[in-house]
Amino acid sequence: MDSSSSSVPAAAAAEGAPPAGENLAVFWHEGMLAHDAGRGVFDSGRDPGFLDVLDHHPENADRVRNMVSILRRGPIAPFLSWHSGTPAHASDLLSFHSPEYIEELAQANASGPKKLCEGTFLNPGSWGAALLAAGTTLSATRHILDGHGKIAYALVRPPGHHAQPDHADGYCFLNNAGLAVQLALDSGRAKVAVVDIDVHYGNGTAEGFYCTDNVLTISLHMKHGTWGPSHPQSGSSDEIGEGKGLGYNLNIPLPNGSGDKGYEYAMNELVVPAIDKFQPQLLFFVIGQDSSMFDPNGRQCLTMDGYRKIAQLMRGVANRHSDGQMLIVQEGGYHISYSAYCLHATLEGVLNLEAPLLDDPIAYYPEDEKYTMKVVDVMKKCWKESIPFLKDI
Repeated sequence: MDSSSSSVPAAAAAEGAPPAGENLAVFWHEGMLAHDAGRGVFDSGRDPGFLDVLDHHPENADRVRNMVSILRRGPIAPFLSWHSGTPAHASDLLSFHSPEYIEELAQANASGPKKLCEGTFLNPGSWGAALLAAGTTLSATRHILDGHGKIAYALVRPPGHHAQPDHADGYCFLNNAGLAVQLALDSGRAKVAVVDIDVHYGNGTAEGFYCTDNVLTISLHMKHGTWGPSHPQSGSSDEIGEGKGLGYNLNIPLPNGSGDKGYEYAMNELVVPAIDKFQPQLLFFVIGQDSSMFDPNGRQCLTMDGYRKIAQLMRGVANRHSDGQMLIVQEGGYHISYSAYCLHATLEGVLNLEAPLLDDPIAYYPEDEKYTMKVVDVMKKCWKESIPFLKDI
């Protein structure tokens, strides 16, 4: 385990920068690179027979190699400490997933390669990587719960937020964030909040806590709807929880191309007020760079500036409600280089660094946030009328 940290550069020790000695704990294990979802036409795994070059599956090891390298060798490195994760145990998995589903995964791993659902392939090495992703996320959670630090980042793959209690979905086998949330609850945190900014609805995490009122799940995503039997949830604004959980699952489906200003408006008008009302004792920030301007899997047009601002807002609510404690969990992000840059910007925002350490390397198009703002205003009115604890936001 590498838990060393370097001193903070003097130039960053200005107003708004973290206190001297504060760092962000990154939890990582290279064994997660062993998952290989194969090749095909994009994520299908299919070879049509008339193409010379097939795509690597978008959820491939290279995307995460770049995330690791930009954090280790880029200018944010002095602000980070590195920690190794360990595989999850079966007892850990059963806190969120059904025994039947875990047995299905174990048998699939023993019997050879298997397509679990569209785009989701369990190949040799995949199960071990999934156990490491889950266990590494739990290690990062314990780091906070045991008082070793206030902010931790689980740099994990395969991703997890689509994995539901009883089946795989959307490149995901085990719900890393869901397992971490349950650990926090089991450890005595009475209320926790999850904010998911991956470009797709965090349906698996939402499903796991859909009938509870001690977990507030908020997902900002593009308006994509369902995509088959593995993903029956639409991510629409009327999926607000059931029973005790009615009103505690908040979906914010944003128009395609919402961009930095549209997302910032949604954060300020919807997400931040909801968290301020809920007052969680721990905050989970579920990140995906597939909301970026150049991602092949999304159309939301966030840039480095947008990710940085969202993260600054999340740090602010963590400071107000959970003594600055926040767990960051990695999900999607499929542009091999730009995802790494956007991750860098996100962690800059979490650390409240006064000035960007890296410039945006790719020019981007002007955005038109006015339509997004109209949609957010309509949703805010609906929340005030239909979500009791948000009636006066």
